[in-house]
Amino acid sequence: MTARWASLYATPVVHWLALLGLCAAYLQGGLQKALDFSSATAETAHFGLSPAAPITLATIVLELGASLLILLGFQRWLGALLLAVFTLAATFLANRFWTMAMPERFATANAFFEHLGLVGGFMLVAWHDLRRRVNQAR
Repeated sequence: MTARWASLYATPVVHWLALLGLCAAYLQGGLQKALDFSSATAETAHFGLSPAAPITLATIVLELGASLLILLGFQRWLGALLLAVFTLAATFLANRFWTMAMPERFATANAFFEHLGLVGGFMLVAWHDLRRRVNQAR
């Protein structure tokens, strides 16, 4: 029974769709920032990051570029680690739930831990890719 499910589920298409799902927010975010650069720059400034325009541009390049590395399988481990570090930093910057009162604290704490889940997902993608590379080198 397990082999049957594995043959249906453990396919390259399902793998790629899972990676697309993991990268979806970064593809959408990067495109949205690129299409409305002034609003994206204002958001960057809102979080106290300066100079806002170059940081926003770097964010767009990172979100889109790292997502493409993952989806295309070219240096997938690097793209995954870049998005893991970016997400962890952004989470501590934007979801500081410990400084908030209820009810905002509740929703922001949920967002914080959901983003930690994304970090874990990206770390797992990097781990699998690096492990595959080590095994191929043997």
